[in-house]
Amino acid sequence: MGQGSAWQSNVEAYHLHLAARCGSVLSSLFIQRSISVGASGALFGLLGAMLSELLTNWTIYTNKAAALITLTVIIVINLAVRILPHVDNFAHIGGFLTGFLLGFVLLLRPQFGWVGRKHLPASARVTSKHKAYQYLFLVIAMVLLIVGFIVGLVMLFRGENGHDHCSWCHYLSCVPTSKWHCGN
Repeated sequence: MGQGSAWQSNVEAYHLHLAARCGSVLSSLFIQRSISVGASGALFGLLGAMLSELLTNWTIYTNKAAALITLTVIIVINLAVRILPHVDNFAHIGGFLTGFLLGFVLLLRPQFGWVGRKHLPASARVTSKHKAYQYLFLVIAMVLLIVGFIVGLVMLFRGENGHDHCSWCHYLSCVPTSKWHCGN
């Protein structure tokens, strides 16, 4: 195991940990009368990270449409389970959003062909390691992560209920049907 793989393992562990934590913060804001446990926030963080990695490193993939369709189907199927009662969907959504944003920050890869530039002559024109849109995604994601986490923590420590600020968010936790009802 080399230096790069150990660093990558630490990045992945940090990614999962932060996605799970942000999912827990969102869950605590909206589900205040019960306790939720599990790794689903982190798992949804992985799905979000996979989607952002696909978008930010688009040029690396050969079959872009198949990769996007496959990942979208997996995400939709996993999120479809969230309409069932007694499933902590806020942890899932918080983990997914955090993983999606962290993917733009932590999973940035050099563009194809950049690695081979060390064999170029000194007079050759050197291109940037990353594309401009990758830097734009990185900055936007960092701002959204920092602001979202701070706002979530401030609301949590003040004891605010997330439903007071979002009148339709109760549908994210349970969709009433003829087979079940969504209690308070």
